[in-house]
Amino acid sequence: MTCTRCRVPVHTQFASPELVGAIVEGGLDPAEDPGWARSGAASPAEYARWAGHLCGMTCLRMALGAGAPPLFALRDGALAYDAYTEDADGVIRGLVYAPFVRYVSEAHGIDAAVHRHLSPAGLLGLLDAGQRVMASVHYGIRHPNRPAPGRGGHLVLVTSRTADGEGVHFHNPSGTSADTRAAELPLTVFERFFAGRGVSLPGGAPGRAAGA
Repeated sequence: MTCTRCRVPVHTQFASPELVGAIVEGGLDPAEDPGWARSGAASPAEYARWAGHLCGMTCLRMALGAGAPPLFALRDGALAYDAYTEDADGVIRGLVYAPFVRYVSEAHGIDAAVHRHLSPAGLLGLLDAGQRVMASVHYGIRHPNRPAPGRGGHLVLVTSRTADGEGVHFHNPSGTSADTRAAELPLTVFERFFAGRGVSLPGGAPGRAAGA
């Protein structure tokens, strides 16, 4: 679906949006997701092993818009550039920003940039300049009324300011409901989860979320 507020597609890193909550909070084995083949994975086992690591690829898929490749096709491209790595014991590591930027530049023609030290004000500045930002946050951002368990470790796609200009509108690949998949938070709340780093991507026209 396309978000009515920012006109950017809303995707989840798990193939069945209605099962995200059961997977990330209820202990459901991702291999039981009946929609796994839509991700482009070769098997339920591959899907289950990787889907939880693909928040960054989901952000990229949203940024690419309609006609974007399947999630695991983007994973394959990122792997080829070492934006993901696997240890000898099979541990998956990534997303690694610098090779990811090379990947999106060479494979998708996108002029992305790494921001290793990004303040909340700097984040707003990028949005005002017409950029979208893959921002590193704690996955607990789906529960903004709870204390933040930490900062970073998960990526969301920040697409615009909110209509009042005081917050951010973002898409969360592991959102467990419609309101957390396409979410809005005051900047002061977002900052509690934000690690101060991310990757910017060219977006649409600068401005605020429509209809918010």
